Amino acid sequence: MGREDTAGAPTSRGRVVMLVDNGVHGDSRVQKAARSAADAGWEVILLGKAPDGLPRTWQLGGAEVRLLTVPDLLRRRRHEFRRVWRRGVLSYPPNGIAPHRAQAVKAWRTDLRLREAELTLAARAGHPAPGWRRTALRAEHLAAQTVSRWVSFRYWQLSRGQQARRKLAGPLDRAYTRFWEAVRGDRAWRRLEPALWDWELAFGPVIDELRPDLIHANDYKMLGVGARATLRARAAGRPVKLVWDAHEFLPGLNPGLSKGRWLRAQCAHEREYAPVADAVVTVSEALADLLQREHRLRERPAVVLNAPNVGPAPADAAPAPDLRARCGIGPDVPLLAYSGAVAPVRGVDVAVEALPKLSGVHLALVSLPPGKTSTPSIAKLLARAAELGVADRVHTLPYVAHHQVAAFLSAADAAISPLHHLPNHEIALSNKFFEYSHARLPIVVSDVKTMAETVRSTGQGEVFRAQDVDEFVRAVRAVLGDPGRYVAAYDRPGLLDQWTWERQAEVLDGVYARLCGQRRPEPAGPAAALLPSGSR
Repeated sequence: MGREDTAGAPTSRGRVVMLVDNGVHGDSRVQKAARSAADAGWEVILLGKAPDGLPRTWQLGGAEVRLLTVPDLLRRRRHEFRRVWRRGVLSYPPNGIAPHRAQAVKAWRTDLRLREAELTLAARAGHPAPGWRRTALRAEHLAAQTVSRWVSFRYWQLSRGQQARRKLAGPLDRAYTRFWEAVRGDRAWRRLEPALWDWELAFGPVIDELRPDLIHANDYKMLGVGARATLRARAAGRPVKLVWDAHEFLPGLNPGLSKGRWLRAQCAHEREYAPVADAVVTVSEALADLLQREHRLRERPAVVLNAPNVGPAPADAAPAPDLRARCGIGPDVPLLAYSGAVAPVRGVDVAVEALPKLSGVHLALVSLPPGKTSTPSIAKLLARAAELGVADRVHTLPYVAHHQVAAFLSAADAAISPLHHLPNHEIALSNKFFEYSHARLPIVVSDVKTMAETVRSTGQGEVFRAQDVDEFVRAVRAVLGDPGRYVAAYDRPGLLDQWTWERQAEVLDGVYARLCGQRRPEPAGPAAALLPSGSR
């Protein structure tokens, strides 16, 4: 399936179009997959979403990245354009008039204050206005205040009604959802979550134009986009192959979502198109088993761990920054590191709550997205740290490039992963776990199943009961008190070798080669001996 140049010589092993529903920056798995596939000889074009709506393109190693404009015109459902009579008889219609009226009243009141100031200045200059003008102005102030309260009330009714309808979890909403599920089965997502078509309309024509040999769809939203493009290509006589890269177990997302329409629609969409995939890859052994059972897959998904690169950094890569310098602390200050998004279910609050009991210990949160100085979750954590008197020991830092993470974190004394108990947290080893490991840090993890079992097995850290501050304090004191004991676990032969992206890239390349009827090129060096069972 290799492409040929004008002389007839193959120029690549085939064209791979990768799909992702984000802006690529910050998605280390997708970046590593695209770069390593290009290094292995595939012509890779990675399609993502331009976060600001402005399309752009750049090179990621040998892969081409294209960010597309994805208008979200179908995100708002038809009922969101109608007034919610049951919850707000007096509310404004949701057509934009509410913010217009609110702004107009603000302008009116601002003008009244200016006119009052003008009368005051005129009086001081010896030109007092007639008394009736002052009286009229006070009357207009009263009228403006009354109108302002009326507009605010109607606006509040609109906002409350929209918020309630957005959840789509009320009795009528649930009945509507059940009706369409009964009538259309897995195809009901077309009624329940039409916003999925926005992705199709933006990505589909581009994929068709690229005429790929293989489509690599990342996660559940892109599965449908990739599957429909595959079906169109096959109908046109082109034997396209589809790989679905399942990053998480969709039914295992926050259970609270199951009451609403969104998760049910996404699951139906996934069930409809999972059978189209020629191969499935995923992030853990446990998730592979779940996916095979959930979708009755013919073969068990291949496991491609979220492991970091350990080979030479890209030629144009800058060295990793100094973690302690960014925190403004010296080498002898005890430092805990956390890398990744901050959200309530990530459990980082337990570390902040523990700091008053961990004298002198600092916490580095490598959690700021590109271009941001805070997020609502981070702001809440920092406010709590201030209440506890430990704000000077909490440092929020921006993300670094994925190939810099392990080196950047290695300056810490220990790392933490305090996840709450959720289905998806129980079944996988996260990016940060492998990054912490390659930084050779003692790790403090909550007792989520897979990660806790791994840490207990390897001896590389301590496990605490999730959301238990005292347990967290005990675990941190243990690793800081005898770090060498935990770091020694990384000297076990082969432990870190199996947790590298280089190993995972071989598995992924093997999937590509098998689907495209190729034989994988033999590794150039001793890496062949490190291939996991079943991937040779």
